Amino acid sequence: MAGMTTTAQDAPPRPADDGERPGNDGERPASGAPGARRGRRRLPYGRLAVLAPALLYFLVPVAASVWFTVDDPVKGLTLDVYTGHLISADMAGSLLLSVELGLTTVVLGLLLVVPAMVVVHLRLPRLRPLLEILCMTPLVVPPIALVAGVNTVLSWAPDLARTPFYETLMAIQNENFPLVLVLLYTVMSLPFLYRSLDAGLRAVDLGTLVEASRSLGASRLVTLWRVVLPNLRGAVVGGAVLSLAMVLGEYTVASVLGYRPFAVWMVEVGGQDAELAGAAAMLSLLLTWGLLLLLTTVAGGRARRAGEQRKNA
Repeated sequence: MAGMTTTAQDAPPRPADDGERPGNDGERPASGAPGARRGRRRLPYGRLAVLAPALLYFLVPVAASVWFTVDDPVKGLTLDVYTGHLISADMAGSLLLSVELGLTTVVLGLLLVVPAMVVVHLRLPRLRPLLEILCMTPLVVPPIALVAGVNTVLSWAPDLARTPFYETLMAIQNENFPLVLVLLYTVMSLPFLYRSLDAGLRAVDLGTLVEASRSLGASRLVTLWRVVLPNLRGAVVGGAVLSLAMVLGEYTVASVLGYRPFAVWMVEVGGQDAELAGAAAMLSLLLTWGLLLLLTTVAGGRARRAGEQRKNA
């Protein structure tokens, strides 16, 4: 019987429950014990101390501008400036032109920068400093100097009347859709695209991904479209949003060349009606935020679907 009896010393130790510590006879720590304090969720006071002034810095001017546009000394609070004066054919045409220029600039900039950066990152790493210098140069050259040089080149059109260059110069200056602005905005957006894409390329193992895709039989274009770009989605969206915001707010280049996108229209209207100019600025701000949310939502939705497909596979 003694050999068949299991003593307390031979019994396996009982696993400790949540909140219990082995060796303390199952006693739960007191409310003031270090274990209990670690279990509590601390409020992020440091984050609040940083985010609260930032929110005030951005929201107070916006709220003041909105109040200026809706506060009429005679009528009181009214939305006439938004419902009546703001909506016009000139405003709609200028806004549509700015959006078209911005989207075309983003597409052209990505077509130029993404393949070049991928090739340099994979095959020609020694050319990375040269590519960085070329892409960051527009930050050094003032826009007024850039547009002055372009305006001088465009003034050569009469001297080139009997050459094919004349038709090209006339085509890129079409008032309905000035391609010359797209070319200039693409150059001005290179720093934003380069910095965003460079951060994205450094965060992924691009060489391994490309080699795996090529070993599975994918072509270079398929690899770029289905392997490289999905892994750079966040960087592409960030650069696209910065470029689009730059185009929507650019005034100097368009004004010197004599075109009338949304920013030029706002300045012209501001000299006649300050409330209307404030309402137009709020519309531009809402448009930029809306495009930002749209691009972020589209990119996030594709990322979630890709993640679900990988999990199902």
